[in-house]
Amino acid sequence: MITTPPYRMLAVLALLVAVSHSARSTAQDESKSERYRAHRPAVTGVHGLVTSGHSLASMAGVRIQMDGGNAADAAIAVLATLNLTEPMMSGAGGNGFMTIYDKASDSTYSLNATGAAPLRIDPTKVTPEELSRGIHAGVVPGLFGGWIRLLDRFGTKSLADVLAPAIEYAENGHPVSPFVASYIAGSQSLFERFPSTTRVFLPNGRPPEPGELLKYPDLANTFKRLVAAERDALARGKSRSEALQAAFDCFYVGDIAKQMVRFYENNGGLFTAEDLARYEPIWAEPLHTQYRGFDVYTTPSTSRGGLEVVMQLNLIEGYDLGTLGHNTPESLHLIAECIKLAKADIYHVVADPKFTNMPTAEMISKDYADTRRSVIGLRRAMTYPDHGDPGREQKVALASRWKRPPPANRPLLSEKAYEGSTSSFSIADQFGNVVVCTPTLGSAWGTGVIVGETGIFYNNGTRIGSTSPYPDDVNYVRAGQIPILNNSPILVMRDGEFYLSLGTPGGETIGQTQFQVLLNILDFGMGIQEAIEVPRISLTAEPNFYKPGADITVRVEDRIPKGIIRRLKRMGHRTEARSGWSMGNMQGILMNPETGTMTAGADPRRMMYAIGW
Repeated sequence: MITTPPYRMLAVLALLVAVSHSARSTAQDESKSERYRAHRPAVTGVHGLVTSGHSLASMAGVRIQMDGGNAADAAIAVLATLNLTEPMMSGAGGNGFMTIYDKASDSTYSLNATGAAPLRIDPTKVTPEELSRGIHAGVVPGLFGGWIRLLDRFGTKSLADVLAPAIEYAENGHPVSPFVASYIAGSQSLFERFPSTTRVFLPNGRPPEPGELLKYPDLANTFKRLVAAERDALARGKSRSEALQAAFDCFYVGDIAKQMVRFYENNGGLFTAEDLARYEPIWAEPLHTQYRGFDVYTTPSTSRGGLEVVMQLNLIEGYDLGTLGHNTPESLHLIAECIKLAKADIYHVVADPKFTNMPTAEMISKDYADTRRSVIGLRRAMTYPDHGDPGREQKVALASRWKRPPPANRPLLSEKAYEGSTSSFSIADQFGNVVVCTPTLGSAWGTGVIVGETGIFYNNGTRIGSTSPYPDDVNYVRAGQIPILNNSPILVMRDGEFYLSLGTPGGETIGQTQFQVLLNILDFGMGIQEAIEVPRISLTAEPNFYKPGADITVRVEDRIPKGIIRRLKRMGHRTEARSGWSMGNMQGILMNPETGTMTAGADPRRMMYAIGW
């Protein structure tokens, strides 16, 4: 009998263990590579990058940059073109937020371009449906004013220059995408309620077919009148800033304002000349937090999304996500719990700062995150919680709405929230400037009413969701108050240098999506396109996130393995599988500090496209 020496047996065993470990490691690496593999390549640029909701909008921004314009100039070209190519999501009559990095001043800025509810609104005389759609819905158009203020402060081009691509497409037409065509077809019954809208989107008595040329002659005329106001001022010897102000005045107090007010007066609407004349975009200090050595900047109120993202990052910073792993039951559980806690606070206190005192500094402090984090269980889902107490001195002013009956003259409205619909884009230029913007009409098509012959929709910001149905809530619909939005474009700096910009549409999911994509990059080291494409979750609340104890459902893109979903259910989460490419529509630009080069990502969940030059 031949025997094998013990040392040789040990060597063989060691080799088998090593081979087995190597095979497992290789399989894990391949699995990880497959899991993070992007279907689209990230887009590179030498001089600049634009990633937006439509290829024509991105190209409009690139055209402006190639003509010597900067990121601010390009942003207006993108916004105006999105008005045509994503007409249900964004437009001059909508609202929006911008986060801007200005290389010359080495500073970050926030621009709030959102309008208020009309001064004549009376919640006792309108239904929730009327707050969402029709002649009684909507807020003052804020976005065009934001275009002008951004162009004046940081741009170099004229309004005529940056509106030229949009005017060209509006007059000559562009092929309507299948995505937009399906939205128009699905909204035909809404459009048919309003003759001014029917004339624009059902010009032949039917929705356009995919690929059919869609023209916007009324919108082209509105843009040309604004350009004419600028040119007339320049011809009179006015400065560039004064000429841009002339275009602003044309829209808010001049001929276009009078046209819009006349339409609402003739149709029994609420908007007056005073509503438009009172409007002014707001420059604000961005919200800021440090997360694992990165400086994160985003939008303050009346964006609730900025606070949501910052608070979620502060909460989850207390956990080692790298050890837990990406999209594991444990990490997804923590993400869901952090979202719940942030929303519980935000929906209790965030509103128009002119109407309430918000404990913003306390809400985004690390100490408050430590306090709130203590209620998270590592293995069991919590019910949707009541708010915390970030500002004790404001406790009386913000007393719980749940303990007082509604005043007789202010009705409790239907609790069901109406979904939002939005666009987003990022731009980096050859001068080192970055603009990230999230514009919106609120719900798809905003109020649903094209305002006369202007070609413009208003944002339906009075809808439940942007406003609260509860009369004692700080965000109940009120005359002259700006409702809250979830739009929250984000800039991330690393060691004082630009590192990342990102934003997404998605209504209630905006802050949740941005939170997860930030984690994908900052915690899990993904590239921009991989971080955008990997599957994600979102939370919904029934009836809404204003109400403690609301029923929470965790929607899960079905590319996440079923075994992980089963584990989440065992932790107590109610889950709902959704289409594998259905949540949010992220775009972003990421710097590689080692090479000094940037790449842009665009979400295949909708029709985002990135272009570099």
